[in-house]
Amino acid sequence: MNTVTKTYRHEYVIGDLQGCFDAFNRLLVALDFDENLDKIWLCGDIVARGEDSLSTLRQVKALSDKGALTTVLGNHDITLIATWRGILPIKPKDNTAPIFTAPDCDELLNWLRRQPFLVCPNDKTVLTHAGIPPHWKVKGAKAYAKELQIQFSGSLKQLDRLLPNLYSKKADVWSDKLHGYDRMRAIANYFTRMRLCDKEGMLEFSFKETLGDKMPKGFRPWFEWEVPRKRKILFGHWAGLKAQIATDKVRSLDAGCVWGGQLLAYRLADEKIIVVDGINNKGNDDE
Repeated sequence: MNTVTKTYRHEYVIGDLQGCFDAFNRLLVALDFDENLDKIWLCGDIVARGEDSLSTLRQVKALSDKGALTTVLGNHDITLIATWRGILPIKPKDNTAPIFTAPDCDELLNWLRRQPFLVCPNDKTVLTHAGIPPHWKVKGAKAYAKELQIQFSGSLKQLDRLLPNLYSKKADVWSDKLHGYDRMRAIANYFTRMRLCDKEGMLEFSFKETLGDKMPKGFRPWFEWEVPRKRKILFGHWAGLKAQIATDKVRSLDAGCVWGGQLLAYRLADEKIIVVDGINNKGNDDE
């Protein structure tokens, strides 16, 4: 049976929403977005520090249900799921409490936990929340993302066993021989928390600043380790970059909307950038 691929008028990749409901809707107006003609790809971190995470999550799910939107999961999305399952307390800095008392909470979170960690918007690009480490090929990354998605989207008992094992201050050294929860934690860290790594792929979690600041010895931004790839990597997560990384290999898309920056849309067909200003300024602490 042949699969018919829908052709869209415009496709946009949008940076981290972080619950910035007002900015998201202003951006949709700026794009003249039509849910019947256009498609949105989100970089993850749908919720957290913005003014209305509940309405943002509802709108994202509604657009997804209509086939007008696809998102990957980010670290704040995982935190939301873990809080829902009682693994973590509500973080004081997050404005997510209304989600847990909403009548559609379980519906929203069951939908969220089934979203992917990696997607390919077209045959030239690949999208994850934080990026792809230099020691992974895109083909391998697809397989690892699927492994993790299967764990998240399985039974709630399986999810409840997984979630407590995803949190560790120690970075795992990647090896194909990793198994069990150590493997799942490493995969989750690469896709949702990565900024700096060494040449072997060891992650460094403390650095969140801009590229001009001093970095720990031996570590570089993951995208500065030169690796030939056929697909451009699109990513969010690192607000400190201010969406200024734009090469033929990578494109950063988190322009720090929730920190008083901008919400950015990247049009896939011609790489045009459309932005709207954020309304918040809470300091850059996006873990």
